Amino acid sequence: MGKGLPAAIAALMLAGAAPAVQARDKDGAKPLFASDDQIHLTLKGPINELAHGGRAPDKTVAGTLSVQGESLPVTLSVRGITRRQASVCPFPPIRVEFPDKPPAESLFKGQKRLKLVTHCRSAEGFQQYVLLEYAAYRIYNRLTPLSFRARLATIDYVGSDGKPVTTRVGYFIEDIDDVAKRNGLKRIKINGRIPVAQLSAPDAARFALFEYMISNLDWAMTAGPAGTDCCHNSRPLAPEGATANFAPMPYDFDYSGLVDAPYATPPDGIKASSVRMRIYRGFCAHNEAVRAEAAALAPRRAELIGVLDAVPELSAGSRRKASGYLGGFFDEIASPQGVSKLLGACLKGPAA
Repeated sequence: MGKGLPAAIAALMLAGAAPAVQARDKDGAKPLFASDDQIHLTLKGPINELAHGGRAPDKTVAGTLSVQGESLPVTLSVRGITRRQASVCPFPPIRVEFPDKPPAESLFKGQKRLKLVTHCRSAEGFQQYVLLEYAAYRIYNRLTPLSFRARLATIDYVGSDGKPVTTRVGYFIEDIDDVAKRNGLKRIKINGRIPVAQLSAPDAARFALFEYMISNLDWAMTAGPAGTDCCHNSRPLAPEGATANFAPMPYDFDYSGLVDAPYATPPDGIKASSVRMRIYRGFCAHNEAVRAEAAALAPRRAELIGVLDAVPELSAGSRRKASGYLGGFFDEIASPQGVSKLLGACLKGPAA
């Protein structure tokens, strides 16, 4: 613990930041997310029809998923918001559903609906954006079990006629209910706004500081688009029956400065010249918890940046650029004065 650390912050750190939600480790993860090893699979079906059709989210097509000597029937549909638009991603993100329960010995045992993050565009460089977004998930996994796990895959896309379409890297994202279950929690469904006072301060602080680390502005931990469950690129978890101390969990990092995708722009209403411009968007009510989290993160610089080294197929150039970018964050939080400076932009009330 650093010299001169305020007593209130020191107490938070000694208490493990007084977590309102007791996170567990990854024990209990289903087979697909129990390992970080990259897998190789084949997804067969009307892939071109899916990619170039009307992209209605409720349109499904039948296909098969083959991996490790087994073939499973699946239904495929287009998902997402921005990446579902053909002008942004000629190859859309996909939802994979299993109409039949995968057998007990299957890698996909216990899975019903999965998000598959795809390559978006055919250019080889777009593989690097996929891998950098995957790295963001892996970094947050290091910070807390209250996080979505991701499983990297090399995917052979094959048409219904058996002709190859393309082979690209993608990854599956763990289902929210499975994240909740392995942490002994429940997903909180709220159609509307969560008052800031109902958030778990340590968990909200970790969320906000992480998003600042990767320079992601495309989120809200208290509200979502009209008519949707809260929240935007975030999902709250809590013990069953809880009415407060909700722990927000972030996802969707393709608009972050760490990834720096060519289609990524700052959200409307936020004054930033590019997604690489870090702007802190946490709540002032959580500032003390953020100071504690920053103090805990600072000595983990090498470990967290080192996550990039474990990402298969991440190029030397991408790794160097991402490492330098993350290094800038750790330079900022290396002193209490640096943390105080970023907290000067904290939000006093709800953010959309």
